[in-house]
Amino acid sequence: MTEKPQQVILDMGTRGYFDMLADLMCKTAPAAEQDAPIVAKMAEIGIEPCKPFDLGALDKDVQDALEALPKEALDKIEANRDITGKKVNGWVITKGLGEYGTNYLKRAVVAAFGWPANREKDAVYPYTEVDSKGETLSGANKYTLTFAKEQTPPVKGFWSITMYEIDNGWWFTPNKLNKFTVSPRNDLEYNDDGSLTLYFQQESPGKDKEANWLPAPKGAFIPMLRMYWPQESDPSILDGSWTPPAVEKAE
Repeated sequence: MTEKPQQVILDMGTRGYFDMLADLMCKTAPAAEQDAPIVAKMAEIGIEPCKPFDLGALDKDVQDALEALPKEALDKIEANRDITGKKVNGWVITKGLGEYGTNYLKRAVVAAFGWPANREKDAVYPYTEVDSKGETLSGANKYTLTFAKEQTPPVKGFWSITMYEIDNGWWFTPNKLNKFTVSPRNDLEYNDDGSLTLYFQQESPGKDKEANWLPAPKGAFIPMLRMYWPQESDPSILDGSWTPPAVEKAE
């Protein structure tokens, strides 16, 4: 669990990955009816449940084509991260997670960067890589996220924000407070006008603001807003009547 999942996949190579896939397909429930076409296509190159994958049995040109497949697949998944939703104020607002049908690319993106995900009626996970000017978020700068009065994330459950270090495979960032999330459970301090300002930066914004602080790494990072049991009526992220405000770079 200390290794980057993406690196583990690359280290397995094409042969190792497909061999494990065939073994796992043997141990789990039969494929759903809607998956029959893709299962048939996989069998054409020897990926079949309960049968070891023999890369050497394929034609040389097929072997050559598959050699770099793990890296090519991860690059394609990386390039399609925005497939999980639409972008508003720099945030990718995830939609339709947890129920993918035959949208295998979307399923793969979620598995690569979010692991499992709830259905949107249970949770929505907006995330952003940029500030209000479209510039990449970096721990070299200081940022704020301000919710106007009575405009905090509308949920029936709870909300929180977590932060991931991009260069380290979307893992939490170690920090001296051992703090990896900011939420109302931190007894947040509201501004005099009723608004709420959160701080994303490496160093403390001051003792009086630490409850509202989410420590950032040195490099590029991604804040993810987790909204559990999102409200269905206005204001709601589900119908677009509520959206998260842009992250602002402190001058």
